[in-house]
Amino acid sequence: MTKVTHDTTAERYLITVDGRDAGYADYIQGDGVRDFHHTVIDPEFRGQGLSKPLIQAALDDTRAAGDKVRPLCSAVAGFIEKHPEYRDLVQP
Repeated sequence: MTKVTHDTTAERYLITVDGRDAGYADYIQGDGVRDFHHTVIDPEFRGQGLSKPLIQAALDDTRAAGDKVRPLCSAVAGFIEKHPEYRDLVQP
């Protein structure tokens, strides 16, 4: 089972597979903006399509919080480019 959780203290979204840490997306919280600067999928879990649910959950949660996004990480920037429904979140 795949699960994404949000650790607000660490400013990190964590994806787990069957209870094992599989990757994360780190951000820095600013005034109404989250700077996503680093996304990692553990080598053991690469090739399983885990970055999509991780980034999607992070962006959905950011939207629900009323924040914008600065996609400094290439994985997050690429996801937004492929999914135009998230472009409204990008802070100019």
